[in-house]
Amino acid sequence: MRRADRLFQIVQYLRGGRLVRARQLSQWLEVSERTVYRDIADLQASGVPIEGAAGVGYIMRDGYDLPPLMFTRDEVVALLAGARLIRAWGGAAMARAAEEAMIKIDAVLPERMRVRHNEVEIHAVASEMTHQVRAYIDFLEAAADARKRLSIAYCDGKGDASSRVVRPLGLWFWGKVWTLVAWCELRQDFRMFRLDRISEIRETGDRFSREPGKTLKDFYCLMELEGHKGPGN
Repeated sequence: MRRADRLFQIVQYLRGGRLVRARQLSQWLEVSERTVYRDIADLQASGVPIEGAAGVGYIMRDGYDLPPLMFTRDEVVALLAGARLIRAWGGAAMARAAEEAMIKIDAVLPERMRVRHNEVEIHAVASEMTHQVRAYIDFLEAAADARKRLSIAYCDGKGDASSRVVRPLGLWFWGKVWTLVAWCELRQDFRMFRLDRISEIRETGDRFSREPGKTLKDFYCLMELEGHKGPGN
């Protein structure tokens, strides 16, 4: 866990006016008590109203919350543009998450920045996206995360159909085209499959482990050596 995330978690654990001992915090955060003492001291020095002492426990006064995030105008534009792109070109679940993210960003902005946020004229239209591709994006992202081996029915650019068993590793977006990066059991090599050319996806019922030479990191290294190619076969 990053230190910034740990500090945020400490504040969340201490909210509500309850007394929490350093030992309990260290167990929740999976760090030493010494680290907790140091983090508490840094939070107190930064103005977070935490009271208490080592051996006694810590408590935070009611009514305190983290200050709103402060974004620059360029950061707001970048975040909003990225969220709108995902809403337009991402999976269905991603699109909903992007919409929620924009609402949350708007909620934490001060009034001056909120006006700018609503005036950002960057939009994305995905007229070529289909419901099937959106569903594939969500499904494949989850399968890659869970390392589920899949069987896919695929038709390449020449019109040749094939059935493959693959290890989904990640998704690449090329601008209007999404591809699945996978280890192909048939070819015993990395392959990129355009999502709009996949007609069927089924789970095989088993998972794969990360094997040397067959990981996404290995694929990236290979791409760097050979140079980037187009979006799939």
